[in-house]
Amino acid sequence: MPLLDLLRPVSDEELRVLSERNPGWQFERLADGRLIVSPTGGESGRIRAAVLGPLYRWNEARGLGVVFDASTGFKLPDGSVLAPDAAFLLGKRWQALSQEAREGFPPLAPDAVFEVRSRSQGLEELREKAAWYLANGVRLVVLLDPYLHRVEVFRPGGVEGHQGPERVPLDPGLPGFALETRGLFLP
Repeated sequence: MPLLDLLRPVSDEELRVLSERNPGWQFERLADGRLIVSPTGGESGRIRAAVLGPLYRWNEARGLGVVFDASTGFKLPDGSVLAPDAAFLLGKRWQALSQEAREGFPPLAPDAVFEVRSRSQGLEELREKAAWYLANGVRLVVLLDPYLHRVEVFRPGGVEGHQGPERVPLDPGLPGFALETRGLFLP
């Protein structure tokens, strides 16, 4: 995970402007002020879309909350701003935010996040990111590794590893939602 160690931490506004001026690159800020910078490659972008679509349809059918794509940065309680590849937030939590908070980096941890490993990331780096999410209140973190055909599901009580699964149920965090991996992991 490429990290930029700047002379000073960037503000929320500077992070937003930096992201706008550099399309195709994802910028995230850690609690210590360092920036994570990563490009979106074709394969990871394809998998992100393949996860986002079913998550969106699941939520549309149930009306439980709001689904976000990888361009949404969340300002977590520790001050970091992370942008998961896909995220879900319960509707009552979204509605409790002011319009101003919704327009910026929402100042809360999503209820569920998905992260897709790209060629430039190691699995250990993603596991570290999962730990950051959990420490900030995310209740469900799903890591997808298209290179190892692996799905790891992190919850506050522990982690489940699935090697080459066809389907991974994500109850109770996402009631009735199962991640279908057909088409995610190509040979």
